[in-house]
Amino acid sequence: MLIHELARYGARESGERTLNDSVRHHTKRAVLDWLAALYPGTRMSPGTELMKAHADEFGVGHARLPGFGKHTFGATAAWINGSVSHTVEFDDIFRDAVYHPGCPVISAALAAADTLDSEGLDFMTAIVVGYEISTRLGAAIQPAHYRYFHTTGTVGSIGAAAAVAALYAPGNASVMQHAIATAATFAAGLQQAFRSDAMTKALHAGHAAAVGVRAGVAAAAGVTGVADILEGEAGFAAALGGSLDLPTVTARLGADYNITRITQKNHGCCGHTFPSIDAVLTLQQQHGFTADDIESIDIATYKTAIDVTGNANPQTAFEGKFSLPYVVAHALLYGSVRLNAFDADRLGDQAIRDLMKKIKPVADDALTAAFPRHRSSRVAISLKNGERHEHYAQDRKGDPECPLSDDELNDKYDELVTPVLGEANATVLKSQIWTLESLRVRQLSLC
Repeated sequence: MLIHELARYGARESGERTLNDSVRHHTKRAVLDWLAALYPGTRMSPGTELMKAHADEFGVGHARLPGFGKHTFGATAAWINGSVSHTVEFDDIFRDAVYHPGCPVISAALAAADTLDSEGLDFMTAIVVGYEISTRLGAAIQPAHYRYFHTTGTVGSIGAAAAVAALYAPGNASVMQHAIATAATFAAGLQQAFRSDAMTKALHAGHAAAVGVRAGVAAAAGVTGVADILEGEAGFAAALGGSLDLPTVTARLGADYNITRITQKNHGCCGHTFPSIDAVLTLQQQHGFTADDIESIDIATYKTAIDVTGNANPQTAFEGKFSLPYVVAHALLYGSVRLNAFDADRLGDQAIRDLMKKIKPVADDALTAAFPRHRSSRVAISLKNGERHEHYAQDRKGDPECPLSDDELNDKYDELVTPVLGEANATVLKSQIWTLESLRVRQLSLC
């Protein structure tokens, strides 16, 4: 059965702790990027509400809540950190799975590593195990799965559980198997949560992280799960995707690492909007026009991007992050889409609203067929002087084909973390992450 192969891989990886230099480097990038997404999320909903909801659980346990200066039991920390790190839409992506692995996997792994006082290398290895198992499962049930389900909430539960099992029982295939099996039956997260400004979407990642902690710790204590839960006739794949492409899950597992092909976000909004943002900024840089010069903007992209981000009249910050016309107009007027793009004054900016009316997004069959392997956009901008300029963005800045450099990733971290921790503390933590294998996890200056 598939779960046995996944469990053997997870046990071997966690037992041997022999990550090659490239995998180690990309794992540090993943942790740094997760922190960049997490800290600004601690200053807004739903993090502030979750802290109120769980106030009586603080001061116990060893799992930390970075940015809040509190500690608690593992599952509660994973629930809050997972939700908070998915809030500002700067979290990482594994493109082929339509999935944000860092929020559930690293949140769960940190909670377990804090609790166990783990070494940095063990923490890194657990993250790799969680990423590899979950990204492969996620890719194997797409694109059907994403029609109704949020992969970060579903597959993320399994990745989180695998990471926790790797820390609680390194080298133990039985514990890994039962952690995965138990988490799979609690996988949840519905696409409908994307279609409102309620706080539910961010909670999907927190739920997955908490499920992972509970399933991993329970498995280490002897709780068993169903062996055929992944491919059984009433199991995970049948219920949440209809089928499971087994070669996608198992091909070169443990030899070829998806964590080296993670997308790190360059814009603070839904990733489905990125190729269109990249394309209009490229055209503006090449041809030097301003927003006032534009007559119309035609955007052809893949159908999922239209379905998820087609809101033509966003009223809230959440809706703005999922509005292709809004973020494209903002990028053209202000040169970027960062956190301040969703401040109240920007959401009400009449210049943005006027430019949005000139944007015409449509679904393109060829670009839809290439999804999720490529997140593409074809943009044509017609100017009032009669000129027409076109650009095709096959992939996004931050994708594996055009990755953020380490310097760019450091800059992103600085921009997002420094306002919360202060420059000195943020710099210390950044340096620690780049030498993570030489530290114990509790040495990280997270708070």
